[in-house]
Amino acid sequence: MLIRLALASLWNRRGSLLLSVCAIGLAVALLLGVEKVRTETRNSFMNTVAGTDLIVGARTGQVQLLLYSVFRIGNATNNITWSSYERISNHPHVAWSIPFSLGDSHRGYRVLGTTPGYFEHFRYGRDRELDFAEGRPFDGVFDAVLGARVAEALGYELGQEIVIAHGLGGGSFAQHDNMPFTVVGILAHTGTPVDHTVHVSLEGIEAIHIGWESGTRARAALPEPEEVDRAELQPDAITAFLLGMEQPAFTFRMQRAVNNFRDEPLMAILPGVALQELWGLLGIAERALLVVAAMVVLTGLTGMLIGIMSTLNERRREMAVLRSVGARPRHIFSLMVTESTLLGLAGALLGTLLTYAALFMGQGWVEARYGIYLAVGLPTPHEWLLLGAVVTGAFLVGLIPAWRAVRNSLADGLSIRL
Repeated sequence: MLIRLALASLWNRRGSLLLSVCAIGLAVALLLGVEKVRTETRNSFMNTVAGTDLIVGARTGQVQLLLYSVFRIGNATNNITWSSYERISNHPHVAWSIPFSLGDSHRGYRVLGTTPGYFEHFRYGRDRELDFAEGRPFDGVFDAVLGARVAEALGYELGQEIVIAHGLGGGSFAQHDNMPFTVVGILAHTGTPVDHTVHVSLEGIEAIHIGWESGTRARAALPEPEEVDRAELQPDAITAFLLGMEQPAFTFRMQRAVNNFRDEPLMAILPGVALQELWGLLGIAERALLVVAAMVVLTGLTGMLIGIMSTLNERRREMAVLRSVGARPRHIFSLMVTESTLLGLAGALLGTLLTYAALFMGQGWVEARYGIYLAVGLPTPHEWLLLGAVVTGAFLVGLIPAWRAVRNSLADGLSIRL
């Protein structure tokens, strides 16, 4: 009975209260949107690399090693000799290894020198393999495989020639234009830094640096691609490499062996531990976003309170009539609180619908543009908790006008106010 009366009262004032519902709905949509993006960003972040037991690089901080080897951010403090890589990768406990050679770029995108095993063993997400949207893995010295975002942003197609720049940055004037690469493959979207990477062979990296041993182009004539002998292109050093163990139990044993490697100072890190540490450093940003969203919700509830309070004088006679037909103060109090709670519930429902509509419409665009896969599913327990907090907030806000309404006496409600 009380809910029916509250609904009838709200419907009678639907024009003014609709704005309050819309304000709360938009605030809830922002709150749920921030929470959904935060959660899925973290999942994408934590799933950047999967199935890798160890990342090995020159001795440095584990976050720095993770950043330049996985996220292609920053530079290595030092390289790893090829002999050290071979010695570690040939260990009986090692199932596979993927060497990385970084340091060059193409129109602002990082170039990664590696081996064909990269396309076989590299995993991301929930142990997902790299798939090709077009073409195949590289085979020749001057073959190149593009990440999905590189191909889309630059408009490249199979068979197109590209020139690698010496060093990083989009405005490098030191171009390896005497040895262009040919696009032979384009990877499917992964939502990871792979999408923003140009992949070439280690031999290709060595070939384009013939004559660049001093760090700049030699004055003597540089060789042409057909003059390069693939057998002489074994690298002297690489930037880092990934390791997969025969059995997970060997991981910590191999990590200790690498950290105590005597030939040169090396460091092996566990990807999951390093990712957790890095996310911990970035956690302040996600907390700030949640605080901003919560303030917006609080603003919406405050607007609802102002809307209800502004109608109290207009409803004094309504309250007096209810009192005259037997309604007690607790009934008036319950009616006002029920109305505010129903407004909060309606706003939460509207905000949820808006959030999921935005997810359905923007899911593909966000994944293609920012590499974040926004999963569309039932609200998580935490999201239900946030929705419950909004409805509870509406209930608490309703206590204020309810208390004011109860204070209005029957005589005051029936009297003529000049």
